[in-house]
Amino acid sequence: MEEVLKPDLCVIGAGSGGLSVAAAAAQLGVPVVLIEKGRMGGDCLNYGCVPSKALLAAGKRAEAVRTAAAFGIDVIEAQVDHARVHDYVHGVIAAIAPNDSVERFTGLGVRVIQAQASFLDNNTVEAGRLLIRARRFIVASGSSPVIPPIPGLDTVPYFTNETIFDVSERIQHLIVLGGGPIGMEIAQAHRMLGAHVTMIDAASFLGNEDPEATRVIIERLAESGVLMHAGTRVERVERAVQGVAVHLGKQGETEIIKGSHLLVATGRRPNVKGLSLERAGIVFDARGIKVNDRLKTTNPRVYAIGDVAGGQQFTHLANYHAGIVIRNALFRLRPSASAASIPRVIYTDPELAQVGRTEAEARKRYRRIRILRWPYSDNDRAQAERTTHGFIKVIVRPNGQILGCTIVGAEAGELIQLWVMAMAKEMRIGDLTSLVLPYPTLSELSKRVAFTFYQPSLTKRWLRSAIDLLRRLG
Repeated sequence: MEEVLKPDLCVIGAGSGGLSVAAAAAQLGVPVVLIEKGRMGGDCLNYGCVPSKALLAAGKRAEAVRTAAAFGIDVIEAQVDHARVHDYVHGVIAAIAPNDSVERFTGLGVRVIQAQASFLDNNTVEAGRLLIRARRFIVASGSSPVIPPIPGLDTVPYFTNETIFDVSERIQHLIVLGGGPIGMEIAQAHRMLGAHVTMIDAASFLGNEDPEATRVIIERLAESGVLMHAGTRVERVERAVQGVAVHLGKQGETEIIKGSHLLVATGRRPNVKGLSLERAGIVFDARGIKVNDRLKTTNPRVYAIGDVAGGQQFTHLANYHAGIVIRNALFRLRPSASAASIPRVIYTDPELAQVGRTEAEARKRYRRIRILRWPYSDNDRAQAERTTHGFIKVIVRPNGQILGCTIVGAEAGELIQLWVMAMAKEMRIGDLTSLVLPYPTLSELSKRVAFTFYQPSLTKRWLRSAIDLLRRLG
């Protein structure tokens, strides 16, 4: 006989968003059931954010050794022990895993069920031999890699982001299909660790980002030896003597690229399979579950958050969604989700960070805008660190309203936080010019670019006349 549970909240998915909802609700004394069919922590901890940043950190250390001569330090070429790199990456995962574990959440008072969740009707979910009839359901099932229908792909071994971090030996030549953030980060990490890397994309690399900023990253990867094929179609894949052979088609010509390993990083799709959403009256499509601005689905008892709700796919966005749902479901505050001040970062070297509108988006929306720029090369700390590649670009309206910011360069993911706060608090560009920032730091880039808003005024005749009059008066 199946046991029936009747909690206030039932959370489906133990990734970042689902865990945030479950933890917050439990700490408020609300009965919660959490269902996860895979690993606790979801994609971010096990296959995404955490291992990719750890692998990049290892790669950057190797690159620092190679470039030490520029600082007057002569060293032997970096010797990479790939088994130890693997152990380091998984050690980072293991260090964080207790925060997301079954034991921790059970200790918080959450009933954790490790099984596939499936809706039976609009207010009942089945998981293993349990039935859950909750007041509210939150679907936070995340997303998974898309495997494109390339002829021959099913006949060769290949990696996705869910498997490549298990590699403990050296990759001789990694072929990467896909030029989005995931492909870029993993490609550069392996290049810095000594692999030959070839990247292939049917369109353009980082095609959804600011093109002026992406050129800086693409040029850096190309300079490091990554071979990049944009606007190139993969016609078929087949086994080769020492790995795989990828047949390319571009402008009527064909080319064969041979490598030892293949990574498929061609996008992600929401995890809706097996949930039987249609039984609960929940509308969804290939892009994800349909939600309103309060993250409610077409079933008023059910919310959807994070990757499965469509839109941008970031851990911090899922956590933001979790806060929206807690306030809606428990406090009846009716807040709406907004992506206006949600930052996005690509953790390549250099990093690319953005918040708000890009230049292209702003030009479509507003008749008059101003573009403010400042280069890393004019920052004293960047000169001292030899991190002079990149720039900061801020899009503002003539009245000083900040519409967006793009930073490409060292520590861009840290520098963008000032602009996230500025946009969230609806600050004007002039508010940033009065800040006192420590010298020498990269943060001074933000103040310097803010000051450029006033440069056109310095040449106005009336202002010069006023200054001259005040000067003569005393």
